[in-house]
Amino acid sequence: MITEIMPRILGINIPDNKKIEYALPYLYGIGLSASTVILRSAAIDPNKRAKDLTAEEINKIQKIIEQNYRVEGDLRKEISQNVKRLKEIGTWKGVRHSRHLPLHGRTKTNSRSTRTYRGRKTAGSGRKPTGEKT
Repeated sequence: MITEIMPRILGINIPDNKKIEYALPYLYGIGLSASTVILRSAAIDPNKRAKDLTAEEINKIQKIIEQNYRVEGDLRKEISQNVKRLKEIGTWKGVRHSRHLPLHGRTKTNSRSTRTYRGRKTAGSGRKPTGEKT
């Protein structure tokens, strides 16, 4: 019994039963539009399943990604450095990042269901219990 190995691109396992066009966005930093551009430049059929790719085709895809795109660890590192810089220079976005508040949009009301209340319990009545009986 021969088991097929999941294709690995840049150290990330790609799901083998999906079409390669939809499997490439599993890499952090590559979306659907970038995956179609990559496959077009590598001359690979986007409808081909990831498990049907040859080693040569995987190498083509990997070379194109390494040359033209910043993905995975490098991209995460760059984004975290950008956020850190914003915090250090004290910009509005940096302050919002440090307080874990939303950066864009209608922040007064929309933040209640997203960033600020994540993990919090529902609000009580606001009255503190008294320490002594009266």
